[in-house]
Amino acid sequence: MPAIMIGMPRSPRAPIDLPAPGLGGLGDRLVDGFGRVHRDLRISLTDRCSLRCTYCMPEQGNEWLARSSILTVDEIVRVATVAAADGITTFRLTGGEPLLRPDLTEIVGALAALRSPDGHPVDVAMTTNGIRLAERLPALQQAGLARVNISIDTLDRDRFAALTRRDRLDDVLAGIEAAARSGLHPLKLNAVAMRGVNDGELVDLVAFAIAHGAQMRFIEQMPLDAGHTWDRQAMVTRDEILASLSRRWDLSPVPGRGGAPAERWLLDGGPHTVGVIASVTAPFCGDCDRLRLTADGQLRNCLFSTSEYDLLPVLRGGGADADIDTVLRGCIAGKKAGHAIDDPAFLQSARGMNAIGG
Repeated sequence: MPAIMIGMPRSPRAPIDLPAPGLGGLGDRLVDGFGRVHRDLRISLTDRCSLRCTYCMPEQGNEWLARSSILTVDEIVRVATVAAADGITTFRLTGGEPLLRPDLTEIVGALAALRSPDGHPVDVAMTTNGIRLAERLPALQQAGLARVNISIDTLDRDRFAALTRRDRLDDVLAGIEAAARSGLHPLKLNAVAMRGVNDGELVDLVAFAIAHGAQMRFIEQMPLDAGHTWDRQAMVTRDEILASLSRRWDLSPVPGRGGAPAERWLLDGGPHTVGVIASVTAPFCGDCDRLRLTADGQLRNCLFSTSEYDLLPVLRGGGADADIDTVLRGCIAGKKAGHAIDDPAFLQSARGMNAIGG
């Protein structure tokens, strides 16, 4: 049997020192060196997508992950089972586009059957572009999908086609309609705010979300594009988003954010709300409780990390569940206080968002 390298980080740029493993063992909470208890695991199911959004990936020439490296259903569930025993209570399925996985319903069903250490069912959610959601949602809901977030950056057909390089707006809208009828609430709609692209649509997007019983959330554009073309000066900031919305609604903050990535505001006193995810100008690293598992079995302790912790040797080399736990704790031990985007030494991850998972 080949040697199993447990918890060693894989860096696409330079070797890094492996920190001491996190305290505890299988069944103990995942707590990093800053006291943050981790409860959320985001699982990317594929790096492939049915769109080619300009801020995410090139239209052509993408280098896809080798199919042999993509985690199987059993491997995903095995990692999730250990994570649930360690206190992970929310599993969010991402991509790429998770609806491209033909075995998605099987994955949702297996995850939904897991229980937290106190015996409660875990929460299974999904982030999607909505294409094919209308046809697949009934089976996913029956399998145990509890919540869904849908990306919709614009309501303008020509702008959608230019931004995504695909004429699929009708399919996305059909997915949103299906989700609104499904009872999977809260339904959240996500939009990346982009200067000169959709920054004139922010009010319209919020009104659209309200009409569908959903919460609109605006995301600051982050340095996660595969082409490394991110420009901070072109980014629409949190303050600019709020200023735009304030011209239409009176905004009052919703307290009790906890580890949620979005700050929320009541619109005209409620009940409707809007969210802003300001990872760049108002980072929430101090309350971050998330880990990420890429489609090819790499654990990441931060969306912006340049290092990864390889689970494939454990999963495919005869490792035990305790070895999976050791990798999880090594990953947690290596988590920094923040992403340091504002640090002059900041390096963008070699992976694009589609390969990391949202």
